[in-house]
Amino acid sequence: MVSFKELKVGDKGEVKKTITEQDVLKFAEISLDTNPIHLDEDFASKTMFKGKIIHGMLTASLISAAVGTKMPGPGSIWMSQTLKWLKPVHIGDTITAVSELIEKIEEKKHVIVKTTCLNQNNEIVAEGQGKHKILNP
Repeated sequence: MVSFKELKVGDKGEVKKTITEQDVLKFAEISLDTNPIHLDEDFASKTMFKGKIIHGMLTASLISAAVGTKMPGPGSIWMSQTLKWLKPVHIGDTITAVSELIEKIEEKKHVIVKTTCLNQNNEIVAEGQGKHKILNP
């Protein structure tokens, strides 16, 4: 379990995943988000994206993996998160979610992390900032 004392500004964690068709289908089933932009190639081909895109929250779930398992990691509780989606993600894209500690708030044992998702071309597809409570002083 992570301790507040051990954490340092600049610490980073990351996870990487290639998104598959099966991932999108499972996410649609779990989330109940069956928007055809994610599931129907014919529908999606008529949109500005010219094809299916993955759920934005599926991308965000990789941020959850980065903050929950890497930085700040086990023993932290996610309190808030901002997100901005900048580019679409497609089936077959490899997404790296990075969580970087940018601030420690001593009196409350909170940390602020910058969250970034990059595709295989190193382009930022989503970014934001999260606040986490660290349970172990």
